[in-house]
Amino acid sequence: MSEKLKVGILGGTGMVGQRFISLLENHPWFEVTVIAASPRSAGKTYKEAVGERWKIEKPMPKAVENIVVKNVNEVEAVASEVDFVFSAVDMSKDEIKAIEEAYAKTETPVVSNNSAHRWTPDVPMIVPEINPEHTDVIEFQKKRLGTKKGFIAVKPNCSIQSYTPALNAWKEFEPYEVVVTTYQAISGAGKTFKDWPEMEGNIIPFISGEEEKSEKEPLRIWGHIENGEIVPADGPVITSQCIRVPILNGHTAAAFVKFKKKVTKEELVKKLREYKGVPQELDLPSAPKQFIQYLEDDNRPQVKEDVNFENGMGVSIGRIREDSVYDWKFVGLSHNTLRGAAGGAVLCAELLKAKGFITKK
Repeated sequence: MSEKLKVGILGGTGMVGQRFISLLENHPWFEVTVIAASPRSAGKTYKEAVGERWKIEKPMPKAVENIVVKNVNEVEAVASEVDFVFSAVDMSKDEIKAIEEAYAKTETPVVSNNSAHRWTPDVPMIVPEINPEHTDVIEFQKKRLGTKKGFIAVKPNCSIQSYTPALNAWKEFEPYEVVVTTYQAISGAGKTFKDWPEMEGNIIPFISGEEEKSEKEPLRIWGHIENGEIVPADGPVITSQCIRVPILNGHTAAAFVKFKKKVTKEELVKKLREYKGVPQELDLPSAPKQFIQYLEDDNRPQVKEDVNFENGMGVSIGRIREDSVYDWKFVGLSHNTLRGAAGGAVLCAELLKAKGFITKK
């Protein structure tokens, strides 16, 4: 066995679980050694359990085809074979909270794609380029859980990744009011067009729970640690609409922003292009070299042209222009299952390893 950290994928047969497995193929630090899923998949090889439901563009990695799937509910058995786990389980929020804490209490760090723990006060919700310092709250969480190594960290909702990085790059200009509409791909619901043919040529103006996440989660990311808990920021005030559109991958956002400080388009573009975070400084394996690109053409960003920027881990911004009601408006694009889901979680795990939170057991 190599010196790579042994990784378990909880909920490995679903779309996000599949994306984790695809991304971790030949990863320099991590190796998938355990896949766990529902009892109906347990005991089958991964290839048998997934069957015709493989949804990723690249073929299933040969290295995982014959891994025998474990029952995700057999926590001790799964945890005993891995150094940490990625969580993409499909359960109720209460069930997810319980099972992720159960894994953490076996001294197994949990990096979760799920929303269940995003508002647990001592669980960091991390975009590694924006709030890596929130990992400091983990020590308080471990005291609560009674663990030495086990903890939970989460990544935020996929819909906010297409506009929050730009707002963060512009923090010194003090954005205080934001109106945003997101146009969200069907893979955000774990679907393809084969699964959801009624989405072809269709738009649905409602995604359950999404607007609240879009408005509130950026404030938690911009929050600070106080008395062992993350306290959300007071602003900017964000109001949103979230719309499902007939796109497979890629969430687009149209945003309008008011700033307290006067700022020019040239200054806004410069801040985007120069923006770097800890992942770029540490040259983490999944980190985009350029986190945010600005595109000058009026018809960009486009999903077909730009969704895979920096292997789907970069954010594309375009159409910055003055507005007659707000100060400035822009369009953003991010890959919802890469930067927004599994890829963002892998980058989070790389940050946690680099900071010494995830180690060999």
